[in-house]
Amino acid sequence: MFHAQLPAVDAAAVPSDGFLLDVREDDEWTAGHAEGALHIPMGEVVARSGELPADKRVHVVCRVGGRSAQVAQYLIAQGVDAVNVDGGMLGWEAAGRPLVADADGQAFVL
Repeated sequence: MFHAQLPAVDAAAVPSDGFLLDVREDDEWTAGHAEGALHIPMGEVVARSGELPADKRVHVVCRVGGRSAQVAQYLIAQGVDAVNVDGGMLGWEAAGRPLVADADGQAFVL
């Protein structure tokens, strides 16, 4: 069966004012995340999709890109302009993009 190519962008190419949806679990988010990102764990996306902007592209990110690809695919099916962030938060960190942590100490990708 043929699957359309899922739209994806490299972590380095996400606009600084882009809308970022982080679908990782709470412990991953607490350790380190992109400032200004919206955190909705993958299992809650369906219930909380109303929190997403209707007028903006949604960049979906997880740790390496697997979970976010599934979420992006779901959102696209719902008519949301969503793209998967290739390489996930590991790619984000590797690209030198800023990270913040909820806890004291150095932010890192769990």
